[in-house]
Amino acid sequence: MAKVLIVYHSRTGNTEKMARAVEQGVREANIDVELKKVGDATLTDLEAADGIILGSPTYFGLMSEEMKGFIDQSIGIWGGLSNKIGAAFASSLWPGGGSETTLLSLIQAMLTHEMIVVGGSLAAADGVYGALSLSPPDGKALNACKLLGKRVAELVEKMQRA
Repeated sequence: MAKVLIVYHSRTGNTEKMARAVEQGVREANIDVELKKVGDATLTDLEAADGIILGSPTYFGLMSEEMKGFIDQSIGIWGGLSNKIGAAFASSLWPGGGSETTLLSLIQAMLTHEMIVVGGSLAAADGVYGALSLSPPDGKALNACKLLGKRVAELVEKMQRA
């Protein structure tokens, strides 16, 4: 059965709330899902997943140090993530705080691994690069996360059938 892995870093709990909403969206699509804090995720987890969704708070317009460290380790599985479905979500303290560039930094890592990246949902009317939120995430942001999880799950399922 297809599986989606959600790996996130959250210092204050805001990005974790988003991760749980993403998880809910995957579950509603009836796909196996595993939610892990970045410190608990392994390279084996990445390799075992058909879809990978990364979430991070915004640190100076980029992903957190903890998430960057995990991604840097992924050089050890170079080639092992090719053609997996990927997506990203990010939180920021204020509008213009750099959450879109944080999404791009996560997406850049996925593209480097030759992953197929899913953007945000037009139905959610938020970021086109993934799900975004000001901290704390409101209902609109959590819905965008849920829709992102569902989109990834649906694409993973389609890829499994292909």
